[in-house]
Amino acid sequence: MEYLTELGYSGLFLAAFLAATILPLSSEIVLASLLVGGAPASTVVAVATCGNVLGSLTNYILGYWASKALLQKWLRMSDREFEQAEQRFRRFGTASLLFAWVPVIGDPLTVVAGVLRIRLLWFLLLVTAGKLLRYAVIAHLTLQAL
Repeated sequence: MEYLTELGYSGLFLAAFLAATILPLSSEIVLASLLVGGAPASTVVAVATCGNVLGSLTNYILGYWASKALLQKWLRMSDREFEQAEQRFRRFGTASLLFAWVPVIGDPLTVVAGVLRIRLLWFLLLVTAGKLLRYAVIAHLTLQAL
């Protein structure tokens, strides 16, 4: 049984990592499945948060190092859409990274943070705080439903 739990944690980490990229994946089902199976909520939330933050860090690094043309192709964004994303980020500031978990806008937000060379420490603190809170809420709601 312990082997299955470890496999579940690896699967959760991978699902959370990939869900933080532009791939259309979700980690919530894996997280809920582990909780229903009796895995400790604190461990499940920590594993999901780590995977998801590292996925966002991958986006940040791509934004930091990739060319604008490559990023626009990867994100399927026009020049105008890319400029609007940059303007939105500048208008709402670095604190907007607390919402990197939000579907559709979160992934481009983390890429733009890299493009704009946001300090890595602030990036990690804000993205981690938002994602940790999100997974904690999902875990809480899942356990309440049991």
